[in-house]
Amino acid sequence: MNKKLVLAIVAAAMVTTGIWYIAASKQPTPQAEPEYGVEAAFPSLSFTRPVGIYQAVDGTNRLFVIEQRGVIYVFENLRMVDTAGVFLDIRDRVNSEGNEEGLLGLAFHPDFASNGFFYLYYSASNPRRNVIARYTVPQDSPNQADGESEQILLEILKPYSNHNGGQLAFGPDGYLYVAVGDGGGAGDPQGNAQNRSRLLGSILRIDVDAASEGLSYGIPPDNPFANNTLGYRGEIYAYGLRNPWRFSFDPVTGWLWAADVGQDRVEEIDIIEPGKNYGWNIMEGDLCYLPPENCNRTGLQPPVWVYSRDQGYSVTGGFVYRGTQLPGLIGHYIYGDYGSGRIWALLYDGANDPVNKELIDTNLNIASFGVDDKNELYICAFDGKIYKLTSVEAHEA
Repeated sequence: MNKKLVLAIVAAAMVTTGIWYIAASKQPTPQAEPEYGVEAAFPSLSFTRPVGIYQAVDGTNRLFVIEQRGVIYVFENLRMVDTAGVFLDIRDRVNSEGNEEGLLGLAFHPDFASNGFFYLYYSASNPRRNVIARYTVPQDSPNQADGESEQILLEILKPYSNHNGGQLAFGPDGYLYVAVGDGGGAGDPQGNAQNRSRLLGSILRIDVDAASEGLSYGIPPDNPFANNTLGYRGEIYAYGLRNPWRFSFDPVTGWLWAADVGQDRVEEIDIIEPGKNYGWNIMEGDLCYLPPENCNRTGLQPPVWVYSRDQGYSVTGGFVYRGTQLPGLIGHYIYGDYGSGRIWALLYDGANDPVNKELIDTNLNIASFGVDDKNELYICAFDGKIYKLTSVEAHEA
């Protein structure tokens, strides 16, 4: 059975696809020699379901890997590093029983070097909810956070175990951005993503440095729905998303790129703008999800790029490459697919039609991408390894 047929069968069976279903066994297909490859970035290290790799922007050349089960490891960013220390273990409060639940996101405060603050996004139970919390690293213990320092900023109740979102990142404006899934279930049965009175199915934007009345955080006054009189949540920056699995800011343009996992036909890439409606569950990517008589596209923001299920079935968002080791990819948005293992480079300037190029067809279940302090790109895979994208040409030189 060839690879595309395997993917088609898997995709058809997984109507409620989230991001972490086990991919079918993949068979190689004849193709031209790729220009790019992947290799283990830290051959001596291995992790359990790593879902993110981060750097603290503090000049220490450290990397942090989060495991879905609720453990964070820290290690020096050196290829031959052979040990990683436990930075934080919160398995006692993380619910990782669901295939998509667990510790899902990490963001370091822009002033982390002086205040020691970092933020986590994790799933909890009884009741089922997603938690955004702040932790602190003691000044005298930089490689071990204080597990008792948790201060919960926000808890979001959700009806199902899937579609959690989970990305956290500080924008160039200093605010914390949060990706929240639609709450799960096939087709968003509760209509959460189009309901601005709920936080589900949205990108949120909050101020962690100045609390608003009655909240543990602030709502920036220029948020698109701040101080509205319609009952909309002021935290919402953009909405109409199904399961935004990883977003990132391009440090050059400031654009916020996000990948939204599709239902059963297409995966999509978006550039997130304030107040925009990205269509779910009216649309799935660029296709009507609702019946034609209910598919009103007025006011909906179309995706920058989509791909169909013959290419993969669970998009993993990446980064616009701004490093130096892969000069041919500078300015391209690098992303992948968890199910098919493919990695692509998307070039888009906002004026011309986007150009998408497949870089490599791997056998990896790609859970996440990350960058170090030099903007070099890393890949988290569910075989437990951290990889980096490489140029075949450079290796042969």
